[in-house]
Amino acid sequence: MQQLSGMDASFIYFETPKSPGHIFSVYIYDQSSAPGGRVTFKGILNHLEARLHVSRTFRQRLVEVPMGIDHPYWIEDPEFDLEYHVRHIALPKPGDWRQLMIQVARLHSRPLDLSRPLWELYVIEGLDNIPGLPPGSFAIMTKIHHAAVDGVSLLEITSAVHDTTPDAEPPKPERPWRPEAEPSAMELLTRAAYNNATRPWRFAQLMSRMTPGGGRAAPPPAVAGDVVTGSAPRTRFSATLSGHKVVEARRFELAAAKRIKNAVPGATINDVAITVVGGALRAYLEEKGELPDAPLRVMAPISTRTADQSGAAGNQVSAMVVTSGSDVADPKARLATVHESTKASKAMSEAVGARDLAQFSEFMPGGLAALAARTAATFEMASRTEPVINTVVSNVPGPQVPLYFAGARLVTFFGGAGLGDGMGLSHGVSSYVGQLILSVVSDRDMMPDPGHYADLLEASFAGLADATAGGSS
Repeated sequence: MQQLSGMDASFIYFETPKSPGHIFSVYIYDQSSAPGGRVTFKGILNHLEARLHVSRTFRQRLVEVPMGIDHPYWIEDPEFDLEYHVRHIALPKPGDWRQLMIQVARLHSRPLDLSRPLWELYVIEGLDNIPGLPPGSFAIMTKIHHAAVDGVSLLEITSAVHDTTPDAEPPKPERPWRPEAEPSAMELLTRAAYNNATRPWRFAQLMSRMTPGGGRAAPPPAVAGDVVTGSAPRTRFSATLSGHKVVEARRFELAAAKRIKNAVPGATINDVAITVVGGALRAYLEEKGELPDAPLRVMAPISTRTADQSGAAGNQVSAMVVTSGSDVADPKARLATVHESTKASKAMSEAVGARDLAQFSEFMPGGLAALAARTAATFEMASRTEPVINTVVSNVPGPQVPLYFAGARLVTFFGGAGLGDGMGLSHGVSSYVGQLILSVVSDRDMMPDPGHYADLLEASFAGLADATAGGSS
């Protein structure tokens, strides 16, 4: 039995029916590389069953502490049923990209069952009319709760259930899997009493590390002056969620993104992605007569995972808030603006300690946090308070070698996370075998035309590539 960290538990507490707390991924495969040129549903079940041991996430489920007085626990589910978690569907004719995105959005809108291990996998066939895909391609969509994984640990799970050759043998488990009995209410309350009694002492230790003279210096004034602070401008994405999602994704050449970043010394692929998003948002809101004068703000997660935490489940992240450059018309100048903002925000995070900031979530009262989330949703507080950010851009670099699932070659993949009241737009950034993939998740009422917005992402990337064409290679 393992207790969730405060950060992991927060994704449970702040989940609402209209704002599920899971991450999704979509993988598209060419099955011609599989033995016999075909992958069966039974073959997929067998492939997964032989690899369940690679992550505790697959067979762990939540146990809530009575009255929510402490963070929940994970136990190895004694009633685990693989076939409950793996489903099989097909797109209707003609099986085009828009239908796939609509299906993904509908599946993403549905919360996971908190009484079972927090993941689902959908095999999606019928991708018969999508340009650029080999005949017979199929997709797999996974949903895994954010309480169990962050972007980096999700990528580690992805790598673990894939192989680098089509005929690879599954890894052997180190020990047989054993289910756990559910703890009694008395045992959970006893643990909660101890944890709550020691929490003030642990909080004092954390504060001593973060104050001047207590083991960590104060943030340098030069850094603090360049960091984005205060509230963000209000946009159509700052409203209360409807509960209906839209999803889109576009692929770009990773080599082109690298050429773009080299045009601004020190810039990164993440800076390029944020700049592309800033340009698309500028165009999208300008078309609707809604572009604010102030720049839109981006939250970019920062992994705090250390080398010895590789392979561990859960969340090891902090975040920085930076400008999107949406107020800058020139694409190259926008990239320079974004780079200066991310550089300053990273320096601030290092100064105050991203890992220490993340640990504040350990001291959050679980029941109170959940009540606050429900109350805020009920009274639509997002419409009454000033937003802090306008969107999320989460970058998790992927492998640059081909991967295989049940013998089928992975063609491309992308993912997305949940939304929240007041923050109805999220972007994912991933890379795979020379591709840079940008994905979009939004609320259907806020963005009724996701395909058009995705086209604007392509136009923004193309404009940035043209503007930086004279940069170093």
